[in-house]
Amino acid sequence: MRLVVLGGGESGVGTAILGKKKGYDVFVSDFGKIKENYKEVLVSNGIDFEDEQHTEDLILNANVVMKSPGIPEKAPIVKKLIEKGIPVISEIEFAAPFTKAITIGITGSNGKTTTTMLAYHLLKSAGLNVGLGGNIGKSFAWQVADDTFDSYVLELSSFQLDGIKDYKPHIAVITNISPDHLDRYDYKYENYIDSKFRITMNQTEDDYLIYDADDVAINEWLKKNKTKAKLIPFSLTKTFSEGAFIKNNIMEISINQEEFKMDTESIALEGKHNMKNAMAATSVAKLMQIRKATIRESLSNFQGVEHRLEKVLKIQNVQYINDSKATNVNATFFALDSMNTPTVWIVGGVDKGNDYNELMSLVREKVKAIICLGIDNKKIIDAFGNVVDIMVEVTNMNDAVRMAQRLTEKGDTVLLSPACASFDLFENYEDRGKQFKQAVQNL
Repeated sequence: MRLVVLGGGESGVGTAILGKKKGYDVFVSDFGKIKENYKEVLVSNGIDFEDEQHTEDLILNANVVMKSPGIPEKAPIVKKLIEKGIPVISEIEFAAPFTKAITIGITGSNGKTTTTMLAYHLLKSAGLNVGLGGNIGKSFAWQVADDTFDSYVLELSSFQLDGIKDYKPHIAVITNISPDHLDRYDYKYENYIDSKFRITMNQTEDDYLIYDADDVAINEWLKKNKTKAKLIPFSLTKTFSEGAFIKNNIMEISINQEEFKMDTESIALEGKHNMKNAMAATSVAKLMQIRKATIRESLSNFQGVEHRLEKVLKIQNVQYINDSKATNVNATFFALDSMNTPTVWIVGGVDKGNDYNELMSLVREKVKAIICLGIDNKKIIDAFGNVVDIMVEVTNMNDAVRMAQRLTEKGDTVLLSPACASFDLFENYEDRGKQFKQAVQNL
């Protein structure tokens, strides 16, 4: 059996190692450059590879192809594989059959990283032998090759879900759905929504789907489509006999006739969206039979996720917040919504078809100045030019932070929440967030 892996990053190399271990003839091909540390791993495992090209003769003879999530379906080599009827799957689909571990799959446009990290924290603190993978941390396939965990918490992007055929998580979570990555879905929102719901397509009556019952797109889909999984809703506004909700500042969760209550004041995460993330992760913990005392303790000591509303420093009584992970409008909506002081907002980058109108009322209410950090800021300027008094364009992070410092007074907040991808000026959102923190520390 010949396994060809497209993409020599974390998921690609992990898949190659697992494939080799399971007796496949493995070849890795990357159209870009493979990083030195990954090349070393491939060489030491005796795995053939190429980079900066796709040699068709070595690829189109595959029995199965694992495509890294960053490679679009429209890539010429992928089109040729599909024309030839060669299965093109994701790392999750390839690796899942090789483990008996329970998987918890978490997807959503926003909040999935925080929910994944929090669910992992809850299970690990309870002493479960649990792995963390998918979109974060070490490749799932690589961990399956080492085969040491009884369960996994997996953050799953829509791109990873596009490449599944038989995979099903025992517990699925959809945190929310808002327009994102529409460039990869023919600019059709319904295609993107369907993609997220692939997480539940193979689930049975013995499995669970935890979802945001306040989310319009999720509710619409559930009205029109069926899943066999047992539904566990969570909400900030509704109450349920089975599910999670908040009433009088108390988070209440009722699952399988068992109740859990906790004062929201004692939860380490702040903001309404984080209450949702906490309800989703706690529902996972309840389904995994974690003790109430452990859940309470873990919710009160969770540190949060880097680059997601991360408080960096307070300088001259101005709070600097790094929300570089906000790569779409919906994520930035949550960030602005949680601001309680006049805010200088650093925004911009590569726009994935954003509609900035959703932010209009929040910008009017909370934002005193906007700093555009990107190569093309026209859309942002058109949207907010008449709404805020001060609008500045910069092309590097140091200038953005120095300008922000000039525009603030005591008691203000500087918020980096770009609502865009970062590839015009940075390697990725982590690089953007790190540069922001560095620039703040240099003030």
